[in-house]
Amino acid sequence: MVNVKKRLGDLLVDSGIISDDQLKQALGEQSKTKQKLGDLLISQGYVTEQQLIEVLEFQLGIPHVNLSKYQIEAAIIQIIPESLARRYQVIPLSKDGSKLMVAMADPLDYFAIEELRMSTGFRIEPAISSRDELQRAIARHYGLQDSMNQMMVDLPTNEDIRETEITNEDAPIVRLVNQMIQQAVQLKVSDIHVDPGEITLAIRYRVDGKLRTERTIPKQMQGFITARLKIMAKLNIAERRLPQDGRIKMVIDYKSIDIRVSSLPTIHGEKIVLRLLDLSTGVKPINQLGFNKYNSQLFKTMIERPYGIMLITGPTGSGKTTTLYSALSHLNQENANIITVEDPVEYQLPGINQVHVNSTIGLSFATGLRSILRQDPNIVMVGEIRDAETAEIAIRASLTGHLVLSTLHTNDSISTVTRFRDMGIESYLIASSLIGVVAQRLVRQICEDCRTSYVPTEQEIIFLTSRGITATKLYKGAGCTACGRSGYRGRIAIHEVLLINDYIRQFITDSASIHDLRVAALEHGMIQLMDDGIEKVLQGITSLQEVIRETVSL
Repeated sequence: MVNVKKRLGDLLVDSGIISDDQLKQALGEQSKTKQKLGDLLISQGYVTEQQLIEVLEFQLGIPHVNLSKYQIEAAIIQIIPESLARRYQVIPLSKDGSKLMVAMADPLDYFAIEELRMSTGFRIEPAISSRDELQRAIARHYGLQDSMNQMMVDLPTNEDIRETEITNEDAPIVRLVNQMIQQAVQLKVSDIHVDPGEITLAIRYRVDGKLRTERTIPKQMQGFITARLKIMAKLNIAERRLPQDGRIKMVIDYKSIDIRVSSLPTIHGEKIVLRLLDLSTGVKPINQLGFNKYNSQLFKTMIERPYGIMLITGPTGSGKTTTLYSALSHLNQENANIITVEDPVEYQLPGINQVHVNSTIGLSFATGLRSILRQDPNIVMVGEIRDAETAEIAIRASLTGHLVLSTLHTNDSISTVTRFRDMGIESYLIASSLIGVVAQRLVRQICEDCRTSYVPTEQEIIFLTSRGITATKLYKGAGCTACGRSGYRGRIAIHEVLLINDYIRQFITDSASIHDLRVAALEHGMIQLMDDGIEKVLQGITSLQEVIRETVSL
C-alpha cells in the first residue's frame, strides 16, 4: 500500500525534477487557487504529466495502467457510482477478495481513496493513469453503461422490437448507438465493427489501421442495435438474408460525419460495419499526402497531362481515394469540365460533376463511364476499374483526348501492366494510353510527443545494409497519453511512382516480363515502396517495423 507519509512535492524535489523554490512558489499559489499540486505544477510548466506518472510509479511502486488496452468487465464498473468516478477521475479495474484496484489520476488523493472505501466497502488499491485516458474510459464505460442498463430492464425479444424503441431519440437504444458513434469520432476511429458472436455482441474500433475490441454487449441487444443502425442507414430492417449497403450523415461535436454502412448475414446474425468519414477535414492538398519532393513532382507531371490514363493502386484502405480527390482538387479549374463516376461519392467537390453508381438500376462504372463521355468532359475520374469492360472504355477514352484518373487493386505499380493484360487489353493499347501509376500503402506515424531515438538492433542493421543503407540511429514511440501508449499517432502514405516514358513504353509494347519492366523502371529513377518507406524511417516519421509489415511481401 502507498506510504501516506510521502507527499508529491517532496517526491518531486527528491527526484530532482523541481527545486525547493519552485515547490514553495507552487504551494503558495495552491493556497490561493485550491488547485491540486500536480495540476498546478503541470500548468506552470515545471513538470509534465509523464514525469508525475514516472515518479509515482518508480518512487512509490504505484502501478501504471494503460487504460486504452485494458478490458474492464461491466460488473466491475458498477461497483463505483458514476458520480464518484467523474468527481475524483477514477475507474475500477478489478477486484480480488476485499481489494478493489482503482485507476486514478491522483493516487495520493487520500480523501478520494477513503470515500471510495466507504462507498464500496472494498480496500482500495490505487493505480495511476493519465487524465486523458481516464476521461475517455469514464465516457466509454459509464455513458454506454447507463443506456445498456435501461435497455436490460424488461427487455423484449428481438422479434418484439417496437418502432418507438429504435426511432425515439430519448430511447435507450438510440442513445446507446449515438454514444457509440460519438465516442468513435472522438477517438478518430476509421471503422466500427458490430460483430455478432454466439453469446455476445462485440463492438470493435479500427484506429490507425489496427482493429481492437472496445467492449462486448449482451446478445439480447443485438437485434435492437442492428435494427437501429439499419433504420439510420435507410436499409430494409425486415431483410436479414441478403447483404445491404447504406449511408448515414450526422453532425457530431460540430463536425459533419459521413458514415457508410454495410450489413452482412452471418450464422450468428447480421454483422454491421460502419466506415466513418470526417467531411469537415476537407480534401488534402497534394503537399500533405506524404510524397517526397521527387515523387511529388512526378505525380503532378502525370496528372497535368492533357490526355491518357493515370492509376492509383493498392489494397483496400490504403488511401487511394484520398489521393484521387487531391488530384481532382488540384486540376479543378474553371476551363475544365470534370466528371466522376464513383461508388460511393465520398467528398462533394464544388465545380465537379459527380455521379453515384447504382447497380440496382443498372448504373455501373462501365455504363456510367459511357454516358459521361457524351458530356464533353476534359477530365474523367472512375472510382475503380473492376472489370475488363470498364478498363477497355477507360483506355479508349484516354486515347480520344480525355484525361482519365482511376484506381486498381494491385500490389505495386508494375503489376498494373499485368492486370490489364489479364483483362484482355492489348499491350499496344496499354503502352499508348498509360501515363503513370502510383502504388501506395499507409503506415502508422510515430507519435511526435514521445518519439525517441535508439541504436538499431543487429537484425535491423542487416536489413538496412541489404538495401545499401547505413544508419546509426532509428526512431520509435516510447508510448504516452497522447497516443494511448501505442507509440503511434496518425498514418502517412508511402509511395511508388512509375512515370511511363518512351523507354518503358517500348518495353510494354514488346510484352516484356514484369522483371524486365521493373529493372527498366528502377534504371529510370523509380523509388520502390520499401525504399520510400525507409526514407521516412530515417527521418523519424515512421518505424522500420511498420514499413516492413506493409512492404516485405513485395
